[in-house]
Amino acid sequence: QNPKTYAIVKQLLEEGNAGELQKYFGSRMEFGTAGLRAAMGAGISHMNDLTIIQTTQGFCRYLEKNFGDLKKRGVVIGFDARAHLSSGGSSKRFARLAANTFISQGVPVYLFSDIIPTPFVPYTVTHLKLCAGIMVTASHNPKQDNGYKVYWENGAQIISPHDKGISQAIEENQEPWPQAWDDRVIDSSLLLHDPYAMVNKEYFKDIQKQCFYRNINKETNLKFVHTSVHGVGHKFVQLAFKAFDLSPPFAVPEQKDPDPDFPTVKYPNPEEGKGVLTLSFALAEKDGARIILANDPDADRLAVAEKQESGEWKVFSGNELGALLGWWIFTCWKNNNRDTRAIKDIYMLSSTVSSKILRAIALKEGFHFEETLTGFKWMGNRAKQLMDQGKAVLFAFEEAIGYMCCPAVLDKDGVSAAVITAEMASFLATRNLSLSQQLKAVYDEYGFHITKASYFICHDPKVIQQLFDNLRNFDGKNTYPKSCGRFKVSGIRDLTTGYDSSQPDQKAILPTSKSSQMITFTFANGGVATMRTSGTEPKIKYYSELCAPPGNSDVEQLKKELDELVNALEKHFFQPEKNKLQRKTE
Repeated sequence: QNPKTYAIVKQLLEEGNAGELQKYFGSRMEFGTAGLRAAMGAGISHMNDLTIIQTTQGFCRYLEKNFGDLKKRGVVIGFDARAHLSSGGSSKRFARLAANTFISQGVPVYLFSDIIPTPFVPYTVTHLKLCAGIMVTASHNPKQDNGYKVYWENGAQIISPHDKGISQAIEENQEPWPQAWDDRVIDSSLLLHDPYAMVNKEYFKDIQKQCFYRNINKETNLKFVHTSVHGVGHKFVQLAFKAFDLSPPFAVPEQKDPDPDFPTVKYPNPEEGKGVLTLSFALAEKDGARIILANDPDADRLAVAEKQESGEWKVFSGNELGALLGWWIFTCWKNNNRDTRAIKDIYMLSSTVSSKILRAIALKEGFHFEETLTGFKWMGNRAKQLMDQGKAVLFAFEEAIGYMCCPAVLDKDGVSAAVITAEMASFLATRNLSLSQQLKAVYDEYGFHITKASYFICHDPKVIQQLFDNLRNFDGKNTYPKSCGRFKVSGIRDLTTGYDSSQPDQKAILPTSKSSQMITFTFANGGVATMRTSGTEPKIKYYSELCAPPGNSDVEQLKKELDELVNALEKHFFQPEKNKLQRKTE
C-alpha cells in the first residue's frame, strides 16, 4: 500500500520489464544473524514497508513462541536517520511500522521518539529486561541501503538457531495483518512507551563507571575533533564528553547533522581511512586539535587519528586502537583493584580475525583471553555467558573498528569508545606521551603485532565459491596449499568445513558455518592469514598478522616480511586478474 513502491512496480509491468521485475521479486531478502541488510526499494528483495511488516510479523510470532511473558515485558525499537525518497522508505517509517505490528498483538513497545546510536537498543533491552530489540539501520553501508538488526533478551545480537526460526516464521506470516499499514493508531496506544529521556540519563550514568581521571579531564589542554559522518553520533558524543567532564570536541560542521545522502563522502565508513576524514583534518588544523574521533553513521564504530611530530596524520587501525584500549582498560582496572586474586575472574575477548595483542597482554598479566568467531554477535553472547558465571569482561574488540568498553552494552559502542579514548589521551598527555608513543610502548612490553587487512570486491557468488573450492583442492582433491610463494604453510583451519590441522582429531574448536567461507593459514615464519567472505557486502576480505616476542624491535623487518606475505597471498590465493576481482581503492 505504499504509493511509491506500488508506482515503481506498476510502471515496470506496463513496460514489460521482466529483467527488473525478476531482480525485485526473484528472491526474498535472507534473514540471517545480522537480521536484514539490503537496498531500499520495491519488491521482496528490498527493504520497504511490506517487507518490514512481513519480517516483524514473523519475528513477533517467533517471540510469542519463545516467551510466555512477551505481553508483559515487550520489545524496544530504535532507528537511525536513513531515508530513500524514490521509494518512500526511511528508518523512522520502518520503525513505526514494526512498532505497529507488535502493538496490534498486545505487545508493549519502547519506541525511541528520535534517532539514536545503535548501542542504545541493546542497552535498553538489558536495562529494562525486555524480550528483544530491533534497530533499523544499515550502519556504514551506502546511502541506498537499510537494515533490520535484532537483539535477544540477553542484550546481544541473535545467533543461530534464532535466525532460522525467525526466517521460518517470516515465511509463514506474509499476509499483512489487519491495520498493518496504519501506523497512526500507535500514537494513542497505552502500549507505546518512549524510552528516549530515560536512556539518555541512565546510559551516561553507566558509562561514567569507566571514568577514572575526572580531574585530569577537567584540566586537559588537549583538543579533539569529532565527526559523526552525517549520522546520529554528534549529540551523544557531546553528552559523553560532558559526562566525563571533558570540554566538548570540535564538531565538523558539514558532517555533524544527520543527512541520508552523506553528501561529503563517497562511502560513509570511517574504516575506509583518510578519504572520510578530509574535513576532520582541515578543522583540526584550523583549531589546533591533535586527535580526531570519527563515528560511523549509527555510532557503533570508532576511528581515531592523531597528528604526529612530523605534521602527518596517523589513522590508527582497528587492531592498534584495540591494543591501546585493551592496555588502558586493564591498567585502570589494575590501579583500582589491589586484590591480586581477582585477576582470575577477568576476561577480554576479540574475534578470530583480529590482532592477538590481547592474548599477549593476558599471558603476561595473568587474566583470561578468549577468541570468538568474527562479529560482535559472538563476543556479546560469550560475554553474557561469562558474566552470568560471575566473571568480569573488561573489553572486547574486532579489527573492523568495533569496541565494547563498557559491560552495560553487549555490542560494539562508538560513543563510550570515543570518550574513553579521549580520557586515555588526556591522561597520556600529562605524561608527555602521544597515543602513537604509547602504542609503541605497549608493543615493546608485550611484543610487536604487525597487521595488514584489506579486501577485494566481487559481485559474482560463483567466482567466490570457485576461489575457495580451488584452495580446498589445491594439489588434487581435498588438499590445501602447502606453500604460498616462498612462504611455507604450517597449519590450516577451515571454519566452513570444520577442518583444523592443528587439533589431534583435526576438528575445529570454534563453531563452523557452511553458509560462509573462512579459511585461516598459519605460516612457518609465525605469520597468520585469514580469508573470508563478508556477511553484508560483496567482498572477500583478508586479515594478516606477524607477532614477535617482546624485545624483537626490528619493526621495519617485520613490516617488510608481512608485506611480502600479503603480496604472495594476493598473487597465489586470490589471483585477482584471473578472477576479475576489484581491489579496494584507497
